[in-house]
Amino acid sequence: MSTELQTLLRLTVPMIVQVGERHIAMDDVLALAPGAILELGKSAESELELLVNNKSIGMGTAVKVGENFGIRISSINSPQEVVKAISGSEG
Repeated sequence: MSTELQTLLRLTVPMIVQVGERHIAMDDVLALAPGAILELGKSAESELELLVNNKSIGMGTAVKVGENFGIRISSINSPQEVVKAISGSEG
């Protein structure tokens, strides 16, 4: 295994599970306060997107793991696509 690949495989990267997305006006953002509810346009049963470097690498469903949330992976991109997402490479 090449040194470059070994280095890449040791990287730690932030992983994001995207529950939903919504565009709102900045004055509505500034009006948010503890206790406010922001409705997302996504069903609670919908699959969640798994992101690395703000790029989708897979999908999954929310699960409860003890007292924490987790994600059960239902699909994941190929290793080449995941590396491309992590590296920020477009081609």
